[in-house]
Amino acid sequence: MTWRAEIDPKRCMASGMCATIAPELFVLGERVSRPVSEEIAANETALDAADCCPALAITVYDEGGDVIGPRP
Repeated sequence: MTWRAEIDPKRCMASGMCATIAPELFVLGERVSRPVSEEIAANETALDAADCCPALAITVYDEGGDVIGPRP
């Protein structure tokens, strides 16, 4: 099962939380973070990163395209 993680560059404040929580999934750039790859293996850590993002800039989608993170 694969998921897709996106970071909204207009919301991202480059706090680095995602890259700290999931360095295998996210990398911190000069101005914003970005996913390491477009598709990721289904991974609870991706949801944790989305949940912890202070700007709520990370959205995680399941295989069907439904939003599964951040969690309410």
